[in-house]
Amino acid sequence: MEKNIRKAAKNDAGRLAEIIVFNNRKNYYPIFRDIVYSFSEYTVANVTEQFLRDSEFMEHCYVYEDQVIKGFLCVADREIKKLYVDTFFQGEGIGTVLLRYGVEKLHADNLWALEKNENALRFYGKLGFRCTDEKIYEEGTTEYLIHLVR
Repeated sequence: MEKNIRKAAKNDAGRLAEIIVFNNRKNYYPIFRDIVYSFSEYTVANVTEQFLRDSEFMEHCYVYEDQVIKGFLCVADREIKKLYVDTFFQGEGIGTVLLRYGVEKLHADNLWALEKNENALRFYGKLGFRCTDEKIYEEGTTEYLIHLVR
């Protein structure tokens, strides 16, 4: 399935934004409960523009494509910055393929995850990532991010 992974291109920004916005609504809205941010400010159009302006972000992104982009991974300086799979394709092993690619090909060995995102913590744990004692606040919130290392 690694053959399905390629470097992201600028014209992928809209699809990446779509994936991340809907994942954030599904996984983070129940934690943060900020309806204005989740459904008015954090939109596909806004995130697409943000991604297109941030050339460094796009430089570090890889997509999993099988007819359509089903997920993506961003790694910079050995840190997994983002890993998302479209909610319609979760459970198909795409996240595992992307994470293994990040570890094996991009030498990723750490990441930060929201402490209350139990599904993500379980997923990363199955693939060898362990929580450290290091915590920081998610910017602008009272929720913690925890550091995981492999």
